[in-house]
Amino acid sequence: MSKKHIEECVRTSLEGYFKDLRGTEPDGMYDMMVRIVEKPMLEVVMQQAEHNQSRAAQWLGLNRNTLRKKLVEHKLIK
Repeated sequence: MSKKHIEECVRTSLEGYFKDLRGTEPDGMYDMMVRIVEKPMLEVVMQQAEHNQSRAAQWLGLNRNTLRKKLVEHKLIK
């Protein structure tokens, strides 16, 4: 899957989201989207990195402490 395909999936999902709103104005979309995308991204990256937080942080371009904070926020670790 290419970056282009991922972009298209997001675009299609957002278009469906607006269609489902039926004219109602959205609120807090940016934070909503970050939360929705971040958790599955962290789950998959951690799995692919064999739960090595240092490797996952490097892949994500994050500081390891930032990654740990996000993992705790999403209840992926204690």
